[in-house]
Amino acid sequence: MNPVLLGGKVEGLELPQHHDFRPLRLTPEELRRRMGALGWDRVVAFPTRHAMHRPQFELTARAARELDAHLLEIIEWHFNPATGCPYWLNWAAKNFDPRKEIKSFDDMLKFPHFADESLRDEQPEVWVPAQFKGKPYNIFETGGTTGMPKQRIGWNDYKVDYSEFSDKISDAHFPRGGAWLMMGPTGPRRLRLAIEHLANVRGSSCYFIDLDPRFVKKLISNKQFDVAKQYMAHVVDQADLIMKNRRVSGLFTTPKLLEALAERVNLWEAGIRGVFCGGTSMKPQEVRFIVEELLEGRIGFYPTYGNTLMGLAASVPLQPEDNFSVTYYAPQPRAVLRVVNPKATNETVPYGEWGRVELTTLTKEFFCPRFLERDEVIRRAPRPPYAWDGVGDVRPFGAMEKNIVEGVY
Repeated sequence: MNPVLLGGKVEGLELPQHHDFRPLRLTPEELRRRMGALGWDRVVAFPTRHAMHRPQFELTARAARELDAHLLEIIEWHFNPATGCPYWLNWAAKNFDPRKEIKSFDDMLKFPHFADESLRDEQPEVWVPAQFKGKPYNIFETGGTTGMPKQRIGWNDYKVDYSEFSDKISDAHFPRGGAWLMMGPTGPRRLRLAIEHLANVRGSSCYFIDLDPRFVKKLISNKQFDVAKQYMAHVVDQADLIMKNRRVSGLFTTPKLLEALAERVNLWEAGIRGVFCGGTSMKPQEVRFIVEELLEGRIGFYPTYGNTLMGLAASVPLQPEDNFSVTYYAPQPRAVLRVVNPKATNETVPYGEWGRVELTTLTKEFFCPRFLERDEVIRRAPRPPYAWDGVGDVRPFGAMEKNIVEGVY
């Protein structure tokens, strides 16, 4: 064919329409409901163009943008002399100014891992942001077994975390106005005020049974197992007494204490309708035992993963395909969890693989970059309603190589 030359005025033509079928972009949960309504109960897989469903991809991208915006606000707050605290202002003077260097969450790799020994060695005043100066603060211990405990100060962060968590629990399991019972560590721990605030937010009051986890860990480390059992029985005795004499519908406790209490009391007959369970290590078989045996499949179960530095990560409701493996999601953007390679902590592990937990806390009350937790987890993909990574099957770091003393947790 010979070449053809064209001349004259060029007119723009309307571009062809490329439909992306937005109404058909369904999350896995929405798709499951739609197929259930059609009576399709034998669908085992949904082929997609991408590994992640398009709506979830868009939510994840938006969450990343929101995290970057929140991060820049927090960096400006903590490293501006008008608002920041002495500790981080001194750190910036000796290292670098994050306000110039940090432009997105990926840039957080420029920070070294936070050394939590400073929470023990420094006086609390060095953590007070300038904008909070003169306001009395709460002092919360972070755990430990012996020696001077590490401490975090705070004002309202625990209220924000637990007010948000209130939206994730059902009124059927935690009736508004129904009394709660907390059986666990109170004293100098953030958890005591947090649980009471959560109950109050839901129009309820809370009874408390105290427990000293440092004492229990010491007993177990010293192989004083009989004394540890006596102490646990003492705690359970008090809870049993409250439940026999007061109407209680909601319970907070740890997995081990829950098992000890359920051996003594039929929780359903005692009026318990929901259990909010804290504690890091719960194997799938232990979760199944709690759900099917202790709670008889009719008491709501809400496991959480958290600590004084992070707040709490809520779990997604268990589905049959989970096989009782619990997945938790951090309260992003106030706290971010990465699952990193223990031998190369700048790298995250692939989904479905084990790694060490790295925590970054981003609130105006507390800034904690890249703290390596003493936990290891399986990295899990985003899952509605969460648009960021989750962590599953939490256990103490190195649990497969050495004995770990967890006490009542």
